[in-house]
Amino acid sequence: MPTPQETRGDKLKVLDFLVPSAISIDLKGQTKLEVIQELVELLVQAGKLKDARPIVGTLREREKLGSTGIGQGIAIPHGKSDQVSEIVAAFGVSKRGVEFDSLDGEPVYLVFLLVAPLEAAGIHLKALAKISRLLKDKFFRQAITEAKGVEDVLRIIKEEDAY
Repeated sequence: MPTPQETRGDKLKVLDFLVPSAISIDLKGQTKLEVIQELVELLVQAGKLKDARPIVGTLREREKLGSTGIGQGIAIPHGKSDQVSEIVAAFGVSKRGVEFDSLDGEPVYLVFLLVAPLEAAGIHLKALAKISRLLKDKFFRQAITEAKGVEDVLRIIKEEDAY
């Protein structure tokens, strides 16, 4: 049975799966693992995940396959879990940058963390592609890095995601 997000197909928007209460414009974590734990914890606090430990474990295992630090100050840690029935995401901005073993060797400032249902390969890939497309735009990255609050982040994403 497809999730509501999958039935929307190509019309998928980042705000369909980004949890507003799981956005931080000032991540405290100073390592890759700390940032992942911090964002997973925001999803737990938002009621989207029951237990942070298995998700953090899944994301750590994914990182062992290759860093999700894709370059240009961006990381998109992602994994699948039986804890979710539809894809959910958290987002954070690190003011000081985090060493993420990125492909370009640079620190990461913007982190989108994605958790998808176990059987949702298609929507998982669409969500990753959607986030990647948004983050390729340097003006979008700059605007979101300079956001003063969660409302700004949501507005910036909504404006950019309309295209």
